[in-house]
Amino acid sequence: MAITGRCHCGFVTYEVEIDPGEVSICHCTDCQRLTGSPYRVTAPTHRDRLRLTGNAPNLYLKVGDNGRTRLQYFCPRCGSPLFTTGTEEDAETWGIRWGSIDQRRKLRPRSQIWCRSATDWFGETAVLPGMAED
Repeated sequence: MAITGRCHCGFVTYEVEIDPGEVSICHCTDCQRLTGSPYRVTAPTHRDRLRLTGNAPNLYLKVGDNGRTRLQYFCPRCGSPLFTTGTEEDAETWGIRWGSIDQRRKLRPRSQIWCRSATDWFGETAVLPGMAED
């Protein structure tokens, strides 16, 4: 599936091919901190399928709970998380951050990892009262 995306301010934009069946949720504590939410949704792709169409993102390195180094790409202006990848054997796969994808409503997660870090109320949000807008 061909998708497009951007950061919150539109400074960094991209095009990429993904497999919508590979979209997943991560509950690890790093993803919780990076998103400010209970989990992160990611669409993986091969690094050769990603093409920047706007400005370049910034990068920082983080060693995850599993001991592997992760490269975290984000917008230098607004701070939006955009991509992640690893080093060595992990360098071929890039994770596209769901919130930056223009077609995100068409992408449903099919699996989840780091479930031991999941919040105890995950999945219960459907029963909470809500408003269509604020």
